[in-house]
Amino acid sequence: MSRYLRNTWYPLTWSSNVERSLKRHTVIEEDIVVYRKVNGEVAALSDACPHRLAPLSIGRLIGDSIECGYHGMTFDCSGQCEKIPGQRRIPSNLQVRSYPVTENMGMVWIWMGDEEKADKSKVFDLKEFHDPKYSYVLGDALHVDANYLNLADNLCDPSHVAFVHQSTLSNKEHGEVPVHHERLEDRVVTWRWINDSPLIPVFKGLVDFGGNVDRWHYYHYFAPSVAMIDFGSAPTGTGAEQGNRDNCIQMFACHFITPIDERTCIQHWLCVKNIPSDPEKDAKLLAGLRMAFDEDKAVLQAIQKNEDKLVDFKRVRIAIDVSTVKMRQMLQEMIEEEQLESIPFTEVV
Repeated sequence: MSRYLRNTWYPLTWSSNVERSLKRHTVIEEDIVVYRKVNGEVAALSDACPHRLAPLSIGRLIGDSIECGYHGMTFDCSGQCEKIPGQRRIPSNLQVRSYPVTENMGMVWIWMGDEEKADKSKVFDLKEFHDPKYSYVLGDALHVDANYLNLADNLCDPSHVAFVHQSTLSNKEHGEVPVHHERLEDRVVTWRWINDSPLIPVFKGLVDFGGNVDRWHYYHYFAPSVAMIDFGSAPTGTGAEQGNRDNCIQMFACHFITPIDERTCIQHWLCVKNIPSDPEKDAKLLAGLRMAFDEDKAVLQAIQKNEDKLVDFKRVRIAIDVSTVKMRQMLQEMIEEEQLESIPFTEVV
């Protein structure tokens, strides 16, 4: 079992995927059965009947309860057993774990740790998602055969864009542009400006500035599994870098990562933008972003194969790795602090 942070909100699945039916999901190596209750709220239980460990997801949904498909025991949405066919007395320990869940930004979020610490106000939120002056496009749930921290590295790293995404988000000439980084209390931020440059391919056709632009990329990574990339462009020389962005195109690419196990994760992504919804332009933008994230996926899966094969290989760090190192250090500190808090306190007299 890998070491994961538990007391945090993990993205589970798109809200649109949760219906009045039982579906199995895996988060940090735990199998969970998820469904929508009669009142529309989401319920999530451990996907194993405590009797013979039959997956509850192969059972039947009856009202807000699950009937086990093996021996018919019924569990309510809190995980408590309500019924045992042919037996009146229900053992007090016949229950399954229920998980706190909430919904925001089109996503179901699940709390994998101590239920008493589950604070819904701590779920990631981007205010522009709710702002009527912005619009958004929901992307995909991209299955990536790679460790989620390798994807996290990618989402802390503007420098790879010039080499991996020449057909979508950049070009090779920008590989020499310096990258800056900062660790804040709740995240690691990495950024760079590329001034007096053509529009990136995915922006072409969305807006016409009539010439070159000054463009920015700010990568915000919130450990363990949320990245928000603020990127945009404004006409060259109009002061965008100094904060004047009255005439610009700005997007927020949100990446919600579900760690499944050591070698698998799901990258849920959406894009919030300061331009109105337009079916034709939105379709073009989605196609470009899908191409870009597929480019990342190909590299990350190739890296994972080499990691599995070259287990004793000592990798070399270079200057552009500072943000990824800071991100992993932040996560490690969070895990260690959580483990210390879980140790029972014994007073010495």
